Amino acid sequence: MAKKTTIVLVDDHAVVRAGVRRLLEQEPLFEVIGEAESGEKAYQILAELKPDVMVMDLSMPGMGGLEAIRRILMRYEKAKILVLSMHEDLSFANQALKLGAKGYLTKNTLADDLVKSIETVTQGDIFLSDEIAKKMAMQSISGNQDPIHELSAREFEIFRLLAEGLDIDAIASTLNISSKTVSNYQTMIKQKLDINTPIELIRYAIKVGVIKN
Repeated sequence: MAKKTTIVLVDDHAVVRAGVRRLLEQEPLFEVIGEAESGEKAYQILAELKPDVMVMDLSMPGMGGLEAIRRILMRYEKAKILVLSMHEDLSFANQALKLGAKGYLTKNTLADDLVKSIETVTQGDIFLSDEIAKKMAMQSISGNQDPIHELSAREFEIFRLLAEGLDIDAIASTLNISSKTVSNYQTMIKQKLDINTPIELIRYAIKVGVIKN
């Protein structure tokens, strides 16, 4: 009998996890062995259950999906993380892949693509949903690279949290770094993106799809 692919689902919405679980459990060679509602819990559960694939959302309370990917892969470099996110903008996809995620799908992905993506990632290959792959191809052809893509993963995560209204101390607590470090990153972010005020930062975040208007 073929070995089943073991999967852990990470999403802060229980209804989303339940829907994805139902879909995946229709596949005889897939087994969902755990769920997590936050990045912190995902880090913990990976060590306990050691799944073949972790299917992870990005927008979650606390450290968020990108920071969770960074921390997980720093410690478990062979972990296979597949992002399933509502974000269709390339800024999130680029950052997730830069951090080492093995695939990126949006939540409007067809069920067949989700199944195929898990099979692909399990085999050690990269999987992108069609709309993300097309956007990346167009970006490569046009040569138009938004400055947002020049941010490091840590800079991007701090940029996102600033745009969501967190102050420096709250960001420091969330990411487990010092307030001085966050302040230094904030300065670098403003320089790279050529923005000066909190209002400009929020407007830019809306423009590039990091937060909703």
